[in-house]
Amino acid sequence: MAAMVRLDMADTGWMPPAVRAVLGECVRLADRGGPHALRDRVAEVVEDEVYRRLGRLLNVPAGEVVLFPGAAEAFRTLVARLPLGRGERVWTTPYEGAAQLGTLLALRDRTGCRLEVVPLRADGGVDVAWMAAHLDDDVALVSLVHVPAGAGPLGPVEEVGRLLAGARCLYAVDAAHAVGHLPVDAARIGCDLLTADGWRFLRGPYGVGFARTGARLTAALAPYGTAAPVPPADAAVAALNAALARPAGPATVLMPRLRAAVAAAGGREPAFTDLLGLSDVPVLPGVPVLPGVPSPGDLPAVADLVDPRGGGADPRVPAVLAFGHPRLGAARLAHRLAGRGVLVGKTAADHTPLLPGPALLRASLGPDTTETDLARFAAALRDSVRDADPATPVDVVDPAPVSAPAPARAAVPVRRPTAAAGNGNPGKGSVSGSGSGTRHWRRAGRGAQRPVDGRARA
Repeated sequence: MAAMVRLDMADTGWMPPAVRAVLGECVRLADRGGPHALRDRVAEVVEDEVYRRLGRLLNVPAGEVVLFPGAAEAFRTLVARLPLGRGERVWTTPYEGAAQLGTLLALRDRTGCRLEVVPLRADGGVDVAWMAAHLDDDVALVSLVHVPAGAGPLGPVEEVGRLLAGARCLYAVDAAHAVGHLPVDAARIGCDLLTADGWRFLRGPYGVGFARTGARLTAALAPYGTAAPVPPADAAVAALNAALARPAGPATVLMPRLRAAVAAAGGREPAFTDLLGLSDVPVLPGVPVLPGVPSPGDLPAVADLVDPRGGGADPRVPAVLAFGHPRLGAARLAHRLAGRGVLVGKTAADHTPLLPGPALLRASLGPDTTETDLARFAAALRDSVRDADPATPVDVVDPAPVSAPAPARAAVPVRRPTAAAGNGNPGKGSVSGSGSGTRHWRRAGRGAQRPVDGRARA
């Protein structure tokens, strides 16, 4: 039986054999001699070497690296302790992950600070010009995602770092989907906090992550410290160290083949700009989307934005492709692909609560992905769509080798809620509702503007 084709590196990823061997040996040693025997064996690794390797990865001193069970735990431990004052402002973006957003909401509730969502440009990018125009001394923390967990453009982390240089606010970057995938230079970014996981593109085990804590953050947290309440297991740390010794980037040259397979099967990449009519973003009480977000009527139509059969790899996020099918649900299609020997990831609206949309499949390449793997993916996707939806025309993907990738537009989901359950259809300028309602692949219509207190505005 042929091995499973793994196109889920952006999810949990998979460990190379040498890393699995280290993890297995550590588990066996702890089982035979107990945790102290394991610590004696790997003390140099877990107390020194892994920090030096992570410091080189992020271009920061090893002493600024702290280990955690994962990026979300690092963010929660450090950000939740910040001594912010009442009325100080915290900026996030619609791409903030669910766990990090929960931490920011808890910080708001504890300190009385104001949590605000920075608007996006019409192409889906964070509006840095808006940030420059509205930055003042009331802004105490800015939280930015480097690579969104679902689909979306690369966060302008270095541009924002230059903007915030000299400002009093702290700057946090979520690099969980960037490390090992793209170059991540924390010193160049200029952030006070950078969090990441040790799995996915780093190819370490689940259950270990890390943070870069700059001097300003360390000073702000001096009364509380920066250590994890529960550190990661020694076996996971030793396996991550082994993975860091064998860095390998994803096979980005195969992205045109991946895009071609999706297009030939009738799948499509939703356009960023379809996402920006915020009439269907869920309400979070007291969390306004700041003015400046384009409304649905200001945006071009879907057909003007995406040619799903054209283009190569997006140079900003080169190894991940989020896509869906107009008539097939993501869970159903993922199940059919798995039955044909191909494993892909799946996004969901609750991954990014401020930016919900239909569930999408997410195919991502690893360093070991081959032309044969993508030929099997193309065949499995074609057969899955044909069996489930005979009305969809399905083309045949030429298995010939591909040339170097050309730039192409990445994409995010489109969604349009119903007015069921009394949520209505709030308009731009607010964060509203529970996120429930039917999601479609059409541009959302303009709704009545609704402030966060729930009263409709004419």
